[in-house]
Amino acid sequence: MIIWIASYPKSGNTWLRSIISALVYSKDGIFTFDKLSKIDQFPEKKFFKDLVKNFRDFDEIKKNWIAAQDKINLDEKIKFFKTHQGNFKIGNDHFTNNQNTQAVIYIVRDPRNLVTSISNHYSLSLNEACKFLTSPELMGNGKSWEEKKDGIFNFLGKWNEHYKSWTNNTKNLLLLRYEDLINEPKKELEKIIFFLNKYINFDTNDIKIDNILESTNFKNLKKMEQEGSFTENVIKKETGSNVNFFNLGPKNIWQNSLDKKIIKKIEDDFKDEMKEIGYL
Repeated sequence: MIIWIASYPKSGNTWLRSIISALVYSKDGIFTFDKLSKIDQFPEKKFFKDLVKNFRDFDEIKKNWIAAQDKINLDEKIKFFKTHQGNFKIGNDHFTNNQNTQAVIYIVRDPRNLVTSISNHYSLSLNEACKFLTSPELMGNGKSWEEKKDGIFNFLGKWNEHYKSWTNNTKNLLLLRYEDLINEPKKELEKIIFFLNKYINFDTNDIKIDNILESTNFKNLKKMEQEGSFTENVIKKETGSNVNFFNLGPKNIWQNSLDKKIIKKIEDDFKDEMKEIGYL
């Protein structure tokens, strides 16, 4: 069965994958980017190759979400998957179900700080990034996405719809805030360890925990990316160069980068969820 590591894009999913892969798939807790391959992404084309003929047809993809997961789970083993797909029912098609899902770790980030991260990652203006968050989005709608080896459509919905799709009525849920992971990483790591110990076996000790915290801190991840060991970068169409994946992190402060109109739009649209999470 699957333990989902779910999030809206640019909310800390890759950071969380780094922490979990160091925790579960290393003895010493020292993270290197090759360990990310232990936690695959779903949906991706390779899981649908015998099910979907036209990868430009989202309707064909969503009809096979469950069938693809059924195939993945034939071995009846626990495995992790990263996803940005919202946990929606679209028409008669559910993204996942209780037969395929063991648990969910959902990481959420203040949507005001997401504006600048999405702007950087997808080469959008701040106004376009705000629209990305506040409009239903089918991520991957374009020729460049079709050409990707693994790329496949993900329906995000609005930021608050995505959050609610994974956190409302989800059994076995651990909700993490990106900001808490920055400010109290050891406390958040202890939450992750306690949660995962219910489902899988792995060793921990004080030295391993210290190594995880040191090797997966934002500064070290950014350094490793700059040294060329990160392979999940987005390419800028205009220049052909990599977009910095680990860009601002803790230095991303929405008060310093957003105009009042964008702030008001985000806060008005997402007021209830932001209050619930503690962002307002």
